[in-house]
Amino acid sequence: MAFDIDMIKEVYSLIGERIEKARELVGRPLTLAEKILYSHLWEGTPTKQFTRGKDYVDFAPDRVACQDATAQMALLQFMHAGKPKVAVPTTVHCDHLIQAKVDAKTDLKRANETSNEVFDFLESVSNKYGIGFWKPGAGIIHQVVLENYAFPGGMMIGTDSHTVNAGGLGMVAIGVGGADAVDVMAGMAWELKFPKLIGVKLTGSLSGWTAPKDVILKVADILTVKGGTGAIIEYFGEGATSMSCTGKGTICNMGAEVGATTSTFGYDESMDRYLRATNRADVADAALEVKEHLTADSDVYKNPEQYFDQVIEIDLNTLEPHLNGPFTPDLATPISKMGEAAKENDWPLNVEVGLIGSCTNSSYEDISRAASLAKQVSDKNLKMKSEFTITPGSEQVRYTIERDGFIDTFNNVGATVFANACGPCIGMWDRYGDKAANGPRNTIVHSFNRNFAKRADGNPNTLAFVGSPELVTAIAISGRLDFNPITDKLINEDGEEILLDEPRGYELPPEGFAVEDAGYVAPMEDGSGVKVIVSSSSERLQLLEPFVPIKPEELQNVKLLIKAYGKCTTDHISMAGPWLRYRGHLDNIANNTLIGAVNAYNKKTNFVKNQLTGEYVAVPDAQREYKKEGIKTIVVGDHNYGEGSSREHAAMQPRHLGVAAVLVKSFARIHETNLKKQGMLGLTFADETDYDLIQEDDTFNFVDIADFAPDKPLTIEVVHKDGSKDTIIANHTYNAAQINWFKEGSALNVIKKENA
Repeated sequence: MAFDIDMIKEVYSLIGERIEKARELVGRPLTLAEKILYSHLWEGTPTKQFTRGKDYVDFAPDRVACQDATAQMALLQFMHAGKPKVAVPTTVHCDHLIQAKVDAKTDLKRANETSNEVFDFLESVSNKYGIGFWKPGAGIIHQVVLENYAFPGGMMIGTDSHTVNAGGLGMVAIGVGGADAVDVMAGMAWELKFPKLIGVKLTGSLSGWTAPKDVILKVADILTVKGGTGAIIEYFGEGATSMSCTGKGTICNMGAEVGATTSTFGYDESMDRYLRATNRADVADAALEVKEHLTADSDVYKNPEQYFDQVIEIDLNTLEPHLNGPFTPDLATPISKMGEAAKENDWPLNVEVGLIGSCTNSSYEDISRAASLAKQVSDKNLKMKSEFTITPGSEQVRYTIERDGFIDTFNNVGATVFANACGPCIGMWDRYGDKAANGPRNTIVHSFNRNFAKRADGNPNTLAFVGSPELVTAIAISGRLDFNPITDKLINEDGEEILLDEPRGYELPPEGFAVEDAGYVAPMEDGSGVKVIVSSSSERLQLLEPFVPIKPEELQNVKLLIKAYGKCTTDHISMAGPWLRYRGHLDNIANNTLIGAVNAYNKKTNFVKNQLTGEYVAVPDAQREYKKEGIKTIVVGDHNYGEGSSREHAAMQPRHLGVAAVLVKSFARIHETNLKKQGMLGLTFADETDYDLIQEDDTFNFVDIADFAPDKPLTIEVVHKDGSKDTIIANHTYNAAQINWFKEGSALNVIKKENA
């Protein structure tokens, strides 16, 4: 039986009535995204129509999921909320703190030794507050959620940007910061600006070397990394229904790379098959009873231009396998053009490592298709030219692929099977040790979702390209970036020319899934007696102190901390990799704040001018000096600032150190929300060219901050070193409730006040 089946049945019992009322209010047929949104309003039955991209709306998500790196801060905040138990089903998944180095067994053992303090903390907090706990080695959060918790027509939030993976099972699943999760866990409404809608019509069907991954790689090419911001992407058409459920999950997962709020598919037979294969026939049966509510109204898909803000059409019959990268997930190259592109850009053609797996591509189908290619290495007397690694998505997948012989197939070609964890995908890969920062220029290919500089191995000179597991496997066999398996032949050990056969795999295991210990630990029925202990001397965990409100007078004579140049993702603001060990200790992890951001004035990282001394120092060092002197600072940035992960540390760390405002050309959605939640000012230039006015020694005066109000821009006086001044108009998206977060110091302070 499925987890939380009573909750799921309750959602289904209300969905029809709520959708009918929403359809009446809107006065037209509804998309799937609209059905789920309107059926999950905090108020219950809808009473008004909402304007896309404008209205802030309170929602009531069905569940919350947290991964171990972000769960630490989320649960540290929840402990301050004054609640005895979480209000909705919630889970914690230990997947980020396991570093890939040797192999699954060795790496998991080391993680349990080095991070036991954090794992014990998370398990005890979970026990105390009624949270389901998935042990280290159980699997990657998003694969585990798809296998156990996702359900068609549901709404969930998760403290990881790839929570959107659950859209593969017809959910609206959204990545958020920990403070948002705390709201829902505490039984409060969750606020979101009503999204715009992008429709993607898929015609034809996938075949040969083309995979679901190529769909989202093509969408990233079309929309770019910010083209989906503030929107839900809804996929439909014959190409959508012909695709596997896990293939849909792959597409939704990487929707985070185009900035989309989430992505989703309408309920179909592939989802029914997947639910039944993962021992959730009760969910499948319940979904069938309301299936007309779990997809868009028929006219929507017949006439999509009338119902979506933007429509994209992709013909799967002609879609070619792609590699996207390097350094950004939207630089798309069809495999037939990769040789030409690599030559033009001087990309190293020798591929050192091919890596498959991660939350994006670690299903049974993905692994079986890759294994069909690995088997050809021995069958056709070939040799693997690149290192090759596999990261299973869950213990259930790992156990099943071992039973079915795929791990032996991989071992036979010299591959390394890492632990069921995030590993290299998030920088938890000990490839270079302490020499990563000065590593050689090289090329890797992987089936992950992100390929920012230094993302996988910490080496700024690693060029990472994203592709499907089968294409990555083929390239690893050849050892060359410009290898096109559709047309190019390989020379085997006997000197014969060999053309690889097309990959073959299974949507679901022919003999069913199997597992001995999935890794789940249920919480105690009554956890009131559980003691959560955090040592004051711990370097990994630190109890939180409430943020003090930023006063209007503190927003005068504000100093510039850094003017960031170009792409500034959450990886640049708060790096992952080895820094993950400090995710539960705000002061310690603050020592990596903005160390990856490029200083616009000298094009260097972690090298900014301290206006108090005139010296150039590390960003955190300069900021701590300003904090010591009671001086607030501002960060200035470019477009899509805060792109990438949901990590609220990228907001909490600057807040902790004394940054009061972030002024940029545009924000990534989650990061803007995180800044608001932590009581900071997240502002955008009314005139983007004003970015160029900012000079290295500038001081900022927020002249009308006392009149901070919704829909009213702020005026900032910029005082230059020579005494000259410029006036900048800064826009914002704060509503009254969010302005109250700012005035009270943080959203958590408001929750505590309301529960006092």
